Amino acid sequence: MSYVLALDQGTTSSRSILFEHQGTSAASAQREFPQLYPSPGHVEHDPEAIWKTQLATARAAIREASASAADIAAIGIANQRETVVLWERDSGQPIDNAIVWQSRITAPLCERLKQQGHEDLFRKRTGLVLDPYFSGTKIAYLLDKHKLRACARRGEILAGTIDTFLLWRLTGGEVHATDASNASRTLLFDIHNLDWDDELLGILRVPRAMLPEVRDSSGDFGRTDRRLFGRRIPITGIAGDQQAATFGQGCFRRGMVKNTYGTGCFILMNTGNRAVSSKNGLLTTVGWVRGGRPTYCLEGSVFVGGAAVQWLRDGLGLIERSEQIEELAASEPDSGGVFLVPAFVGLGAPHWDPYARGLLIGLERSTTAGHVARATVESMAYQSLDVVRAMEADAGSRMRELRVDGGAAVNDTLMQFQADLLGKRVQRPVVAETTALGAAYLAGLAVGFWSDQADVTNNWALDREFEPRSTPAGRRRLAAGWQRAVERSRAWAEA
Repeated sequence: MSYVLALDQGTTSSRSILFEHQGTSAASAQREFPQLYPSPGHVEHDPEAIWKTQLATARAAIREASASAADIAAIGIANQRETVVLWERDSGQPIDNAIVWQSRITAPLCERLKQQGHEDLFRKRTGLVLDPYFSGTKIAYLLDKHKLRACARRGEILAGTIDTFLLWRLTGGEVHATDASNASRTLLFDIHNLDWDDELLGILRVPRAMLPEVRDSSGDFGRTDRRLFGRRIPITGIAGDQQAATFGQGCFRRGMVKNTYGTGCFILMNTGNRAVSSKNGLLTTVGWVRGGRPTYCLEGSVFVGGAAVQWLRDGLGLIERSEQIEELAASEPDSGGVFLVPAFVGLGAPHWDPYARGLLIGLERSTTAGHVARATVESMAYQSLDVVRAMEADAGSRMRELRVDGGAAVNDTLMQFQADLLGKRVQRPVVAETTALGAAYLAGLAVGFWSDQADVTNNWALDREFEPRSTPAGRRRLAAGWQRAVERSRAWAEA
């Protein structure tokens, strides 16, 4: 068999890529789907739109390669992690729209849980903070909204992150499962025992009967319904998008770090078989599980990265296409003292302020669209700097280099600024779609398409390395300006 098919279900689009043995793409297809904003700070997706676009892109990628299902050794799934769906077991129909990871709708519930003194317990068991980012409170919210707890206890209503929903549809309702990396983002999963935690389930009143079985990230997840592709293809890899990207970047050694510049920015550091507890506002998460053995990561999650570029395009109309941002930003040598804090849905790591809001500051009469565009691009690097500093403090060691991927990683201006701001080398691989590649690797390793992790490591190739050009004094000056802007954005929205 010639290919592994990766399904990369993201926040703004669904994509499918066929990968060859060399880790190169043979064919791909991508489709965007609508973002729904029913109220300020609340974000939803139509689960049917997700399913239809994901299936359509899978079929399109197979057609583009002039392949058939018989050419595909396995399927791997990577997904937007904390977005959650509830659906009927019998019909398979969603109960409501999916609540997206960006949504702040459960901020009041998180505040109540903190006031009740549960924060330390959740942190100890799950490695997470009590924030509306995570999917457990979203499940509780939907159960309350639709009065479904009795049905859920009977197993009539199922819950899952997007990987679980896609798996259910792909297998024709045969398999209700997830992997440990996705489960570790729910606030319901004990990352040390690798199982759902009954005490946490009780606090949020989420019945265990509605939750998926948790399996290794690389292993058996069933086979596709024959009607979808003409053959039952094995599904043998699942990981949350950021863990998949870490795997796809070959970050297999303890201390290796990657940053994905997508809708948000997500920085993960491999901490090996030890779950390092953060004292600096980061998350402890399961990276992946293979052969029953977990690899853990420290993570910093930035909610709005490339989404700020979409805001310039769709909200302000400064650009017509997202790709134009680099040219507009490059029209000015710097941001002219302008800072954008894109806290449109609050601030993530290491601040964790759901009531922060977006701020554009430092404007003068001489400010141009180029300055605003450059401040927007630079905001991704500044937010990443905050996370890296916290990560180095938790790990007790300095990061040597940063491996980068995601849509915005093609922006040379951003990558050079990131290297200058960090004072570290920034390495961009030849294959930038490492999220999909990581899902493919996990699936392919399970069926012998790739023999072992060394086989995968040998596929990683450098496209370009960005060396820092800045002085320490210059870096400190820029970082100080950013921190002043962040402080002015905090605690703006009323609860």
